[in-house]
Amino acid sequence: MLASAVTLLRERGSRGVTVDAVLADSGAPRGSVYHHFPGGRDQLVREAAQFATDFITTRIANMATEPDTALDRFIDMWSQMLLDTDYRAGCPIVGVTVAAEADSDLANDTFRTWARQLTEFYRADGLTEDAATTLATSTIAAVEGAIILSRAERSTRPMDDVRRMLHAYHAVLGRDGGKA
Repeated sequence: MLASAVTLLRERGSRGVTVDAVLADSGAPRGSVYHHFPGGRDQLVREAAQFATDFITTRIANMATEPDTALDRFIDMWSQMLLDTDYRAGCPIVGVTVAAEADSDLANDTFRTWARQLTEFYRADGLTEDAATTLATSTIAAVEGAIILSRAERSTRPMDDVRRMLHAYHAVLGRDGGKA
C-alpha cells in the first residue's frame, strides 16, 4: 500500500492519494488500510512521503564521494524515474509540498536533508560552506524544476540542460576557491 501511495503521490500529488485509489492500485483489501493506517488517508500520505524520503535519502548517500559523479547520479536517478514512468511521475515530496494540506515540516526537513547531503559532497571538493550550501540548494531547486519541465515536455532535455548548468557553476566555484 505504501508503494502504491508513493506512486500516486508522484503521479497525482497528495490529493490523488485516496484510500480508494491506493486500494485499486495495490489490490489490498479495504480492511487492511484501516488496520495498518488507523489515522486514515492523512497517515497513509504522511507515511508514503516519509517512505519516499528515506528511499531517496539513501540513494543520495550511496551515490559517490566525488561531487561531479554524485551530481550526475542524482540527475540520472530522476531522469531514469521519468523515463520509467513515461513522464507520468515526478518527485513525491513536491506532490506533498504543493497540496493545500501540505506537510510543510516533512517537505522542509526532506529538502534540507538532501541539501545537507549534497553540501557534504561539495565541501569534500574544497568549496567553502557557503558556496557548497548555495550549490546544493541550487542543485535541488534546478533538478526539481527540470523534473516538472521534463514531465511537461515529455523529454529529459531540461534535465540535461540543468546538468550542464550545474557542472559549469561547480567549475566556476572550484576555480574561484569556492568563494563565489
